[in-house]
Parts: sequence; structure tokens; C-alpha cells
Amino acid sequence: MLKRLSEWARLIRREAHALYIAARHPRTPWYAKVLAIAIAAYALSPIDLIPDFIPALGLLDEVVLMPLAIAGVLMPVPDDVMAESRATAAAASERPVSRAAAVVIALIWVAAIAASGWLFYRYLAH
Repeated sequence: MLKRLSEWARLIRREAHALYIAARHPRTPWYAKVLAIAIAAYALSPIDLIPDFIPALGLLDEVVLMPLAIAGVLMPVPDDVMAESRATAAAASERPVSRAAAVVIALIWVAAIAASGWLFYRYLAH
């Protein structure tokens, strides 16, 4: 069962990548672009709302939350744009993964959290 959930999560990530590609297409409406980029950023980020290493619960966001979000954004995107974007995302999923990019994204998250904590501390101190 866990293997099936992992496969489902990988398909969801590929669909999120296709959404990101579709968001850059000129025929995609602006509001769909904004939502698609936000969903793709979350889905492709190495940091999840619920960490994947927690059995069963870890894949909950990819299995339940992401499909709902993706389904909502797919409606205004033209079908031919999504078909082209899915083909591009499928080809890209066969390429090697960049660990350096994952480290950079994780460092950006850490810096954003640290800056937020510092600003919150400064706000409370005065």
C-alpha cells in the first residue's frame, strides 16, 4: 500500500510540474497562472506540510490535498495547453534530479523562517 501511495505522490508531483509549465503559457488565464505557480511551488518544494517520512500521514498532502488543488486549477487551463505541458513534464521527470537545487530551496526556506522569527522577536521586544 505504501508503494502505491508513493507512486501516486510521484504522479501528483509530475502533474504539479505540468501546471507550472502551463502557468508560463500565454493562453493560460492570469488567475490560473497565480494558483498554478503556488501549487507547483508547494508540490515541488522539498519541505512539506506533513513530512513524507511519517508513515501514511506523510503522504496525506500529496494524496488528498494536492489532487484537490490541482483539479481546481485545471478547469480554466485550455486542454491543449495541459496536454503539451504534461508531455513536457513527463520528459523532464526522466532526467536526473538536482540535489543542489533542493539544497538551495531548503536554505531559502530556512532563511525565510529565521527572518520571520527575528522580525517576530523584534516586534515583541518593543
